[in-house]
Amino acid sequence: MIQDISNADFLDIINILKLQYGYDFTGYAHASIRRRISRFMTYMRLATVFDLKHRLVNDEECFDRMVQYITVNVTEMFRDPHFYRTMREQVLPKLAAYPNIKIWHAGCSTGEEVFSMAILLEEAGLLNRSRIYATDLNPVNLEKASSGILPLNNMRDYTQNYIQSGGLNDFSNYYVARYDNVLIKKELRKHITFFQHNLVTDKVFNEFHLVCCRNVLIYFNRSLQNSVLKLFHDSLAARGYLAMGIKETMKFADIHEQFETVHVQHKIYRRKE
Repeated sequence: MIQDISNADFLDIINILKLQYGYDFTGYAHASIRRRISRFMTYMRLATVFDLKHRLVNDEECFDRMVQYITVNVTEMFRDPHFYRTMREQVLPKLAAYPNIKIWHAGCSTGEEVFSMAILLEEAGLLNRSRIYATDLNPVNLEKASSGILPLNNMRDYTQNYIQSGGLNDFSNYYVARYDNVLIKKELRKHITFFQHNLVTDKVFNEFHLVCCRNVLIYFNRSLQNSVLKLFHDSLAARGYLAMGIKETMKFADIHEQFETVHVQHKIYRRKE
């Protein structure tokens, strides 16, 4: 049974997360976070909101579990294959002009889309001069991503995605099967750096030629979306690219005039000089 959480209790929980643990969810879409907290209470068999608040204040493990539960972890390799085909055909040839290519995957979850980008770069002959910085709020996600281990039973769907994206090789060349899992090959992973970064509170940490943040902004309110898009703008080199999710848009952002649209359907933009 999904627990009912009043507005006052919801704000109390958000304040506990912010003041005790430094995680600020105030700019997230409240309805979505609220539903996830309710489901987490059911998952943890907590009868009342008071029980949840007591656990959060006194049990850091409960907090860790809740962050893992309420942050969105929906991802797959070559998700939206035609987006990757567009990247392959229209963006990577432009990035090839740089002697060293720096890419930021923000909100990388468990790494599937990051590995997909590494494969694109490898097939374009660009991986050896590229560095991918992959960040996420959730340390559990980052630990999984850093391992390079993925479930074997996902590979059939991922292979179909790869083929639809215009893949040039046998997809199985990029991983080694081990029992019920696969390991993404080290030659791809060595060009990726995974680390924790909070889009709400953390700042610019490098200058990038491409920033990918797909299907993350849809969970933020308008104010936080504006703040994060400003962060991405400031993180991009002149003429650098920004890739967003299919349900996301630059259209209503305060900073939209500082970007030009590269592909409307796949939400790829380029910072103006």
